[in-house]
Order: sequence, then C-alpha cells, then structure tokens
Amino acid sequence: MEDFLRACHTTIKESGAEELAGKMCLAHVSLLQRSNPDNSAHHLTIEHLFGVLLHTGDMRPLMALADKFGYDLVAREKPAAKPLMVALGHLSAECGDVGRLIFDAAADNHISQHEKAQGEKAIQEAIDALHILSESLKAA
Repeated sequence: MEDFLRACHTTIKESGAEELAGKMCLAHVSLLQRSNPDNSAHHLTIEHLFGVLLHTGDMRPLMALADKFGYDLVAREKPAAKPLMVALGHLSAECGDVGRLIFDAAADNHISQHEKAQGEKAIQEAIDALHILSESLKAA
C-alpha cells in the first residue's frame, strides 16, 4: 500500500499540484494533504485517483497498485472500428482460416513446428479480428 500511496503523491507533486487541483476542482493544498502518505489524516478517494490519472496521464499509481497484486499494467492500442457486418465477416474468415489450418495440420496425426507457428499466427489474427468486432459493436 505504501508504494501505491507514494506513487500517487509523487505523481501529484511532479505534475504541478496547483494546476492539477484546479482541473479537479480542489484546492491544491487539499489535494497535497489528501495524497500525502505521511499525513495520518490523508484521504485520497477513488474519484481523486481517477482525476489524477485522467489529468496527468501518469500511470505510476495504477502500476504500483497492479504490482501489489502481482499484475503488470500494459498499455494497449484499441483497434479502429469498422462497419459491424464487415467486422463480423472478417472474424468469420479468420476463424475459418484457423479451423482449416488446424484440421489440415492434424490430418497426419503430427503437427510440425512450422504448422504450430502458422496456427499461432492464425489464432492471433482471429483474436485481433475479435477485438475489431468488439470495438465495432461498441461504435454501432
């Protein structure tokens, strides 16, 4: 917990507490006091944390929190949405490719390293198509 609280406070101080507090509709002294882990009365809420992350773009507090629970925070790029039926058709084609590739590879009861690599590539392409479909559905 200490690392998380220190990451929050450091992010606020390094991002310019006065300007950040103004964006969050707080007095900068209040924001600094709330985030100070050495202040026994500190009380940084989830809304404050959200504001800090939103206005600074600094993910150190979130990274410290994830690390505490054994996770890594990894940024990802969301794929661009496509027309819904185009995205669905693309997903169907990619899933068909995976099925055909695995079926053909297993026909001789042995899957070579090359076939495994091709299968992994095809599966990743299907996963990517599924992400595009997800974004397309959200945008529809």
